[in-house]
Amino acid sequence: MAEGDNVATNVGRMRNLTAFQHNILVILAEEARYGLAIKRELEAFYDEEVNHGRLYPNLDDLVEMGLIRKAELDKRTNEYSLTDAGEQAILGRLEWVFSKLLADEGRRGTLMALVEAAE
Repeated sequence: MAEGDNVATNVGRMRNLTAFQHNILVILAEEARYGLAIKRELEAFYDEEVNHGRLYPNLDDLVEMGLIRKAELDKRTNEYSLTDAGEQAILGRLEWVFSKLLADEGRRGTLMALVEAAE
């Protein structure tokens, strides 16, 4: 498979993700985390409790899609990390969002300021 085909596949995967799954990938883009740390990040973002019955099936789905990997830290704790495919899926999504935002000159400055502030 050509590299461009791989990127297109990963962008396609990203289109089919829920917002919740997308947010998990974004959290893992910062660093690998165990499940409860991901849960806390999501709860801070949503400003409400995220139950285990929602989190862990979504983590399993992302593992199955090859967007994140799961490694056992100990008998009770798994660590999740972003795969290259997951990173490419996020970047593909950002590229699409940026292309829409940058179409308006007024938003261009706002977007560039956000990028500079994040650096």
